[in-house]
Amino acid sequence: MRLIRHDKTGLAGERASVSAATRSPIRDTARRKSWRAIAALVVVMVVTLVLQAAAGPRRAVVLEIDGAIGPAIADYVSRELTAVRPSDTGLVILRIDTPGGLDTSMREIIRAILASPVPVGAYVAPSGARAASAGTYITYACAIAAMAPGTNLGAATPVQLQGLPLLPGGQPQPPAKGNEGNETAGTRKAGSAPNAEPEDTETRKVLNDSVAYIRSLAELNGRNADWATEAVRGAVSLSAADALKLHVIDVVANNVPDLLRQADGRTVMVAGKPELLATAGLQAIIVAPDWRTQLLAVITNPNIAYLLMLLGAYGLIFELMNPGTVLPGTVGAISLLTALFAFNMLPVDYAGAGLVLLGIALLVAEAFIGTFGALGAGGIIAFLFGSIMMFHGNAPGFGLSLSVVLAATVVSAGVLLLGLALLLRSRRRPIITGGEAMIGADGEIVEWNGTTGTVRINGEIWQAHCQDALQSGTLVDVIGRKGLAVTVKPRDNRDN
Repeated sequence: MRLIRHDKTGLAGERASVSAATRSPIRDTARRKSWRAIAALVVVMVVTLVLQAAAGPRRAVVLEIDGAIGPAIADYVSRELTAVRPSDTGLVILRIDTPGGLDTSMREIIRAILASPVPVGAYVAPSGARAASAGTYITYACAIAAMAPGTNLGAATPVQLQGLPLLPGGQPQPPAKGNEGNETAGTRKAGSAPNAEPEDTETRKVLNDSVAYIRSLAELNGRNADWATEAVRGAVSLSAADALKLHVIDVVANNVPDLLRQADGRTVMVAGKPELLATAGLQAIIVAPDWRTQLLAVITNPNIAYLLMLLGAYGLIFELMNPGTVLPGTVGAISLLTALFAFNMLPVDYAGAGLVLLGIALLVAEAFIGTFGALGAGGIIAFLFGSIMMFHGNAPGFGLSLSVVLAATVVSAGVLLLGLALLLRSRRRPIITGGEAMIGADGEIVEWNGTTGTVRINGEIWQAHCQDALQSGTLVDVIGRKGLAVTVKPRDNRDN
């Protein structure tokens, strides 16, 4: 029995050993296959990343500068340049069509261009577009400068307005004496003085600052600095073909794909370092201004900001005249705060704004005091002059429309005339409240004794005095009142 039991145990052990020995190679094989699959996946991912890195960015971002350069455009360009990444963007193109704009906004855009880690190109397009004044500075600041056929740039002379340089697109200034008819914008000898130096010290400071600024941009990107000086001092302009000949721009391109093709392989300065452009085959993607930019463009329009200020002032005045109305005060406060935000971003003459508010105050005072037009006339004059002074029309897109000023003045004058008409009408009306309302009222004697008695007036019994002896039932007229007693006289003979 023991021998048989021993044999069975030994047989089971042998079977177990054989089974374990068989399963071990299978597990090892499965593990090796798993590790191979993981390794292959890692290799594929690495190769994909390497190929993507080798392929480089596959898009070119197009930003549109269309119209006057102001706070809205500067905010839009700055935000988009900050958002782009070199890993997926090979070039940012500023498609420009502008008559000029504010100096502060222009410099904000240029700072964003020079700090961008991605190359930035300026493209004056489409045909018929221009990069005047501030647009010329921006074009000089970009790593690549291009123009479409039929476009122009230049006229970069600054205009000093109350200490804030503006850069409007204007007409070229006449050449210096002795040069009439001999030189043109594109052929004047470099270094010649197109205009005499201005006598005003402040103007010279602004002019020389602008010249130094645009020359530094020209030297940064290796462009014609002498012509840039002429564009500032003489307000000269160039066509696309002449700009290419004078090395003011780098490329004349028919469209964005043509620009990308011609820019490929050029070496430019990006954030102070040379960089080789690889723009062939990039997909151009237009990034239009978003709702924030559009809203900012609306409220920084001088006409809108001016109307918001008026709406705010009149709303608050109406609320103070009628406390508890709520809606005029709410709308007025919101409008006034929005207008102040816009004024903070615009070149506003605050003396003009003060005159406008003074004019409104005088009109309101006229309605309350009633000087028969003296304060009202002064208010209208202050309102009109202040409105004209608030914004300066020689900054393109940032001048106050004369039609808006006249319409606002007419409306304010209409409010004044309406107030005066109501005042005169109210003075012609008989008094119906207070002690004076008793004067001229009809009465009937109730009782009388000597010179005193009682009289019924409008259903009320009053103590009465009269120098004449009266009888009950006599009709009388009230000629005076003192306290709770009235003075009467017998009614004249007339129809009862």
